[in-house]
Amino acid sequence: MRIVRSGLLGISMAALVACASDPGPAPRPVAAAPVQPMGKPDLLVVISVDQLSSDLFEAYAPHMSGGLARLAQGTAFLNGFQAQAATETCPGHSTILTGSHPARTGIVANDWYDPDAARENKEIYCAEDATLSDGNPYTVSAEHLLVPTLGERMKADDPRSRNVAVAGKDRSAVMMAGRDVDQRWYWGGEDFVTDTGAAPSATVAKINEATRALVARGIPALELPAHCADWDRAYTVGTRGTVVGTGRLEIAPGDASNFRRHPAYDGAALALAAGLIGEMQLGRGEAPDILSIGLAATDYVGHAYGNRGAEMCLQMAGLDRSLGDFLTRLDDSDLDYAVVLTADHGVLDVPPRLRAMGQEDASYVNMPEEFVARLEALKAQFEVERPVAYGGASGDQYLDPATYSTHGEAFRAAVMDLYRAHPQVAHVYTVEQIMAQPIPGGDPARWSMLQRVRASTHPDRSGDFYVMLKDQVMPIVNPGGTYTATHGSAHDYDRRVPILFWRKGMTSIARPDSAMTVDIMPTLAAMIGLDVDANAIDGKCLGGVPGADC
Repeated sequence: MRIVRSGLLGISMAALVACASDPGPAPRPVAAAPVQPMGKPDLLVVISVDQLSSDLFEAYAPHMSGGLARLAQGTAFLNGFQAQAATETCPGHSTILTGSHPARTGIVANDWYDPDAARENKEIYCAEDATLSDGNPYTVSAEHLLVPTLGERMKADDPRSRNVAVAGKDRSAVMMAGRDVDQRWYWGGEDFVTDTGAAPSATVAKINEATRALVARGIPALELPAHCADWDRAYTVGTRGTVVGTGRLEIAPGDASNFRRHPAYDGAALALAAGLIGEMQLGRGEAPDILSIGLAATDYVGHAYGNRGAEMCLQMAGLDRSLGDFLTRLDDSDLDYAVVLTADHGVLDVPPRLRAMGQEDASYVNMPEEFVARLEALKAQFEVERPVAYGGASGDQYLDPATYSTHGEAFRAAVMDLYRAHPQVAHVYTVEQIMAQPIPGGDPARWSMLQRVRASTHPDRSGDFYVMLKDQVMPIVNPGGTYTATHGSAHDYDRRVPILFWRKGMTSIARPDSAMTVDIMPTLAAMIGLDVDANAIDGKCLGGVPGADC
């Protein structure tokens, strides 16, 4: 191993980083624990791996031997779903611990357009306080989340419960923990920072110091495990000459940006989470505690390189080992803890690699000159400066409000017809069509496309119409650099995510039936005996999960 293990706050961040830097076999074999009676856990640990689709998890599962392998030996729903069409970081995280779809949480996207915002910049970031900032820079806040999280419900039921979050992204930490938090830390670019006003504790200060030193020192290119060799093939993406598929995830000394695209990024977050467990004595009070952890490196690696190259193979190996080290530390603490691992969304791999694998329809979205020219013609015809105030190639489209007062529905109809004529567009829905649908229930795998969009749509925040691209069309107009693959569609490669429940003594059960991320909160609530009004959420307690009395 390239990095020497050394003690740090009861858990070694250096050890976690060493695991991420050496994707060999995990130090402990995974063994099935004997079945034991299940009481109420003292600590709930909820982990979201950003961009971990079920497709990705299943592709690498045979090579896992650390934390991911252990968690898969609990109750594993591989047909889990972020059921809604808005498969982005913020909406996805908003479903995990609220039990509600974005239509109820109000988190319809990472960003949306609010013409009534009391500032010049009308674009609203999901995790900002729009009353305190103009959007650049923004002030982090949970004000836009319209429903309580499990941690908030726990504290309302018993103020002795602690609600703590650690994440690589601010929006992940905010959406999983909500408003009433004891501590919340997320990566701010150079350090882990908080929006709570709290000064860094000894744990946070030491993790920050160690992380800064790690970035300053850098990490050499990782060695590729044998099982990654089949994915070690180069593909050129876009017109800028970006090559993906053969990278080794090194961090040049001082390169804080590339730190996000490395397994060490997750190692630092897990080290901070473990340090706070010890420092705050989580799980040792008179009421259950909850710790939310958002791991973001998989998302940054996926966006930069796609999810089937050597880079992602290295990331998955590092994540598996880092999670194993984290769980081993929890074992050593002798805490009675329960873990859930899931994801906020999946991703579509880079089209050149998909086409090489036989998926001939895979492509980037194209906005040809003819399409742009017709938009310009509509601008002239309707005498408006901008035909679309905020939107893009797909998803919610927001029209300039002044246009309605001048031209009524004619302008929207003309723009929608233009999108419908685009050869890569599958569906265009008005907000009225969407809202006429009830919030869907039942098996999310069977939902229509319109139902998926309905689960994402909030009447006060969603657009005037919605554009859905065809299957296998990537909504990136100019791919390249560190943005070669993305998500956000209503298709199952973006919706389908693993949902893994693990607790010591669980029997391994692979569940083929569908589940939703909105089902996680009521299942955990049942595990700790917390009553939740079923009419106030969209999810349900998942029967058959040991310890959850549904």
